[in-house]
Amino acid sequence: MDPNAVAKAFVEHYYSTFDTNRAALANLYQDGSMLTFEGEQFQGAQNIAGKLLSLSFPQCQHFISTVDCQPSGPAGGMLVFVSGGLKLPGEEHLLRFSQMFHLMPTPQGSFYVQNDIFRLNYA
Repeated sequence: MDPNAVAKAFVEHYYSTFDTNRAALANLYQDGSMLTFEGEQFQGAQNIAGKLLSLSFPQCQHFISTVDCQPSGPAGGMLVFVSGGLKLPGEEHLLRFSQMFHLMPTPQGSFYVQNDIFRLNYA
């Protein structure tokens, strides 16, 4: 298993799902998962999905600039750090963002998001 290939596939799936069917993102989290979104913390798949569905923009488009990954711990986890831009409907300019995912393996051979930290980059 190539960690970079797994990270790239995860990132493509995550942002494609976010942009087209945000409610389906709940399937990527578990009850113990945590999201920190602009300093607010949420725990559990349903609470995380609720936050993502409540965002003030119902549609958006992500543009990924970088994806970095590292193996994490003996359980086969993976840290994935993403930077990119977020285009909102009616807006001319991209909002820059960074997001970190801590992926953990499932018994079925896939991964779920244990930790997720999102920040807009203002500069």
